[in-house]
Amino acid sequence: MNTRTDILQVENLTKTYGRGANQTEALKNISFRVLEGEFLGIMGASGSGKTTLLNCIATMLRPTSGKIILRGQDISGFRGARLADYRGREIGYLFQEFELLDNLTAGENIALPLSLHGMAQGQAEKKIRAVSDMLDISQVLDKFPSEISGGQKQRVAAARALVSDPAILLADEPTGALDSKNSRTLLDKLSDVNRTQNKTIMMVTHDPGAASYCSRILFIQDGQLFHELRRNVQSEPRQAFYERIVTVLAQLGGGSANVL
Repeated sequence: MNTRTDILQVENLTKTYGRGANQTEALKNISFRVLEGEFLGIMGASGSGKTTLLNCIATMLRPTSGKIILRGQDISGFRGARLADYRGREIGYLFQEFELLDNLTAGENIALPLSLHGMAQGQAEKKIRAVSDMLDISQVLDKFPSEISGGQKQRVAAARALVSDPAILLADEPTGALDSKNSRTLLDKLSDVNRTQNKTIMMVTHDPGAASYCSRILFIQDGQLFHELRRNVQSEPRQAFYERIVTVLAQLGGGSANVL
């Protein structure tokens, strides 16, 4: 029996840009829930609203209306220092382009969130060592970003996002700047983190190969939820799930009545 609980609830979320005749609805009353320990994918065409959705959940954007409830707290209403503190402790964010600081070593980049929250050096070093071992980047901790590969940079960025043990890891096209080999390595590592640490991951991607690592996919079209796919991780191979994802993507332009 599945006893997992909701870790995230998105209720009637709307995000509007502009005013009057120039007003654009990027998100239109989106509602869904995410279970603790779920690996959720968000897919849709460019401009569909998927990154806007992720950034609202990350508190980088303030929704026009609706609620975002993470671990029972409505974070859409947080402001100022409370928002900054909650964002730093409960949300990890993995960017497409790494966003590492070039003048810091890999280890120092990973340590940044812990330093900002005043964690003691000994405790911080243990956390950095644990997450680096998990992502297989211990050998590059003393190197600067310019001295390591793109795949290693993204795993360093993932370690930085995970080192504070956030409630949820948000990943925006995390394989977009990687070749196929490094993409597979990163996704294998994130899957391991999801499975062994029960870490909740929400990933925006346009790549059906990357999406096939997820346990559920939400498809967004024109700011609205369009379709949903679920994978039985124990019984459905990734290749079969990949083929179902491709089928939905091929029909995104035809309306939900045409989705198989």
